[in-house]
Formats: sequence, structure tokens, C-alpha cells
Amino acid sequence: QVQLVESGGGLVQPGGSLRLSCAASGIFFNRYDMGWYRQAPGKQRELVATITSAYQKNFADSVKGRFTISRDNAKNMVYLQMNSLEPEDTAVYYCNARGAGMFNGMDYWGKGILVTVSS
Repeated sequence: QVQLVESGGGLVQPGGSLRLSCAASGIFFNRYDMGWYRQAPGKQRELVATITSAYQKNFADSVKGRFTISRDNAKNMVYLQMNSLEPEDTAVYYCNARGAGMFNGMDYWGKGILVTVSS
């Protein structure tokens, strides 16, 4: 059974920082590209950042220079460090695992975690 479990969300003031974590189980983690997506109220889900199985990283323009993504294959974890948070970053953040190579086509999502940026 595949599980992606997000943690680390919550309420933070503008300019603050949060670190989201995603614990993966039930997949060959090092064969999956991992990513974070977010969905704000009334908006479509959008890409925030991805990190491939080869550690190549990609970021949405809106978070470049503020967010970083990392993974720990030994722990089956992926992280999103969010700095200089803005009210516009308020959203539910979802962890995603997308299969690479022989696992191409496999796509899994976490249940999401709320991040609220407000004073």
C-alpha cells in the first residue's frame, strides 16, 4: 500500500519559514520523481517544486529563491523548505510521487497539509 504523508504545515506570519516533510512508503522511493504542489482556495492545483530521482530540481517562478526542495533516499523523505513566506503562499500543499524508468506512469498523491501565511 502506497502512502505519502505530509507534515509540518500550520500558521506562520509573513516573512516567516516552514519546513514541510513528506514520508513515503510502499514505493521504490529512489526510482520516483518527487514533488510538491499546492492548491489555494478557488484556484487550480499548481506545481511548487520537483526533484527527480537524479536530483534535478525545478521550481515555480513564484517560489524561486525562497523555497528549496530536497530528498533523503535513505529515509524515503522529501522536504520543502519555505522561507520569506507571503500571504499568497497560503494553500493546501500536496506531496507527489511520479514513477521514473520502469515505474513510468505510476503517480501517487498525499492527502495534503494546510499552510496559512497571515499576521
